[in-house]
Amino acid sequence: MPIRVLSPEIASQIAAGEVVERPASVVKELVENALDSGAKAVSVAIVGAGRTLIRVADDGAGIPAGELALAVERHATSKLVTAEDLFHIATLGFRGEALASIGSVSRLTLTSRQPDAPAGARLKVEGGRLGRVEAIGAPAGTVVQVEDLFYNVPARLKFLKQDVTERRAIDALVTRYALAYPLVRFKMTEGANASLNTSGDGDRRAILAALYGVDVARQMLDVISEEEGLKLTGFISPVALTRSNRKEIAFFINGRWVQDTPLTQACLQAYHTLLMVGRYPMAALFLEAPPEDVDVNVHPAKTEVRFRNQDKVFSFVQRSARRAILAFTPVPMVTTQYLWGRTDDGRQTVDPRRQIDAAWVLGHDAERGSSTMDRDGMPGSDQSPTVIGPSPTGVSQPPFLGQVPLLRLIGQIGATYLVAEGPDGLYLIDQHAAHERVLFEKLMALRQAKGGAQHEQEAIPSQALLTPVVVELPPAGSRILEGQLTILHHFGFQVEPFGNNAFQVRAMPALFANSDPAAALRALVEDFEEDETPFQNKVEARIAGRVCKRLAVKAGQALSPDEQRALLDDLEACVSPRTCPHGRPTMVHLSVDLLERQFGRKGAR
Repeated sequence: MPIRVLSPEIASQIAAGEVVERPASVVKELVENALDSGAKAVSVAIVGAGRTLIRVADDGAGIPAGELALAVERHATSKLVTAEDLFHIATLGFRGEALASIGSVSRLTLTSRQPDAPAGARLKVEGGRLGRVEAIGAPAGTVVQVEDLFYNVPARLKFLKQDVTERRAIDALVTRYALAYPLVRFKMTEGANASLNTSGDGDRRAILAALYGVDVARQMLDVISEEEGLKLTGFISPVALTRSNRKEIAFFINGRWVQDTPLTQACLQAYHTLLMVGRYPMAALFLEAPPEDVDVNVHPAKTEVRFRNQDKVFSFVQRSARRAILAFTPVPMVTTQYLWGRTDDGRQTVDPRRQIDAAWVLGHDAERGSSTMDRDGMPGSDQSPTVIGPSPTGVSQPPFLGQVPLLRLIGQIGATYLVAEGPDGLYLIDQHAAHERVLFEKLMALRQAKGGAQHEQEAIPSQALLTPVVVELPPAGSRILEGQLTILHHFGFQVEPFGNNAFQVRAMPALFANSDPAAALRALVEDFEEDETPFQNKVEARIAGRVCKRLAVKAGQALSPDEQRALLDDLEACVSPRTCPHGRPTMVHLSVDLLERQFGRKGAR
């Protein structure tokens, strides 16, 4: 085929693909432009998860009427003059591509007035084609209205995710920028509902509460550190507050939100040896560095950066975060149990070959902030408990499937573990993991019995609350819960919206009588993954697992002898009693043979 020069329209649409990936990309570019203009108030409104309408208004410096048409041309910007300026960028935008890219894949209306101008001006752009600039009355500042996003590139629409996912992405983005710019008033609305409304008074912790909820915001640790031209401020979570992925680690470099793998790794290194395997901290960190030491001209979306001295920045972030953690968190003692052997002359001694990890033997529980083998997956995982060194003879790793023998209850130790005798030795049962498994199987059995193979499934029996409980969630959590209300109803919950980001719980499953409704709802939205929505059965199992984890008895909770016996009986009746729904072992088995060897009844090994 002959070589052709692409038409301006096609070239613009291709360029737009690098900048405008989804509705949240549009919001990001427009919010950054508003902040660059010196705005003290930024309002974001969306309809149809941003597909139908995105409207960003600010009270910044505005655009002169004579430059309005130039503002939507490609590579037109007021932020760069020479190539040297690329190495001293102090603004969020600088490429001059955002408005041109957005206008090429939508119907864009740009309205602006400078504070000292008698009137404003308006320009409409449709699919990259510019209209006439018109005089219009307008408040000081700029309003950008984007309608019918991707109307002329329908293939791009097919790649967008479900509305709840796109709304969550926008909510998270706007709230992060509100956190980075606490002196700017942010308002976020969808239709008539306001999901975010900050005061602009500089209180970052109040904005943190809007992002994560009041309880989480109260626990977050302050980070304040400065050395050699670098300054780091923000918040990180204590070791007891974690998530199942890295998504809640947010970094801002000189006010710009970035996704930088080395910085994320530096944050994780600060928690080295302090977090359980597969768990990650939450963080909102703001790094200030000399602009000439940061290269932001790396990615069209400006979400990646390079540092002149990457190792220096990495070390600074890691040390600063680590100091904050240790300042508020006692350093855990690393303890191990040794299995005893005997020397040739009969003296008892530690055999290092038979050392095992105490965390494996005791199965430390996440609720106590200790190390654990907790997983985010559902039953069927092939991960087994970790043993440091060769597994000693007689210490069995219980299989992940299969029944347990009838057990005779001995008692409870540490208000965390049940001790029981079986025909083949001693069993230590983690009461939280065991109760989690029991609740999960009972709930899923009720669900199957009520639903069966019917298309319209009947709800699990519920118990009305004497006083309905109102639960407030952060905006992103509210979006998630809205999409799960039908599933909750089938599980016996009666939950309904109760204002902005609030829900009223009127009834709970009878199985969870006297449990905390707020804890149940919050368990549903924590560690939520975007890929959970397509498969109904998978979602139901994960929802059940999360609720049961939150409502199961906790480590440190003393149980009466009758409660201990009932829990043991229920566990014995389970189909998969060896693990909790997330794959963590419920019990550890110490065989009679092992015990006899430890007491020297079978001689030296």
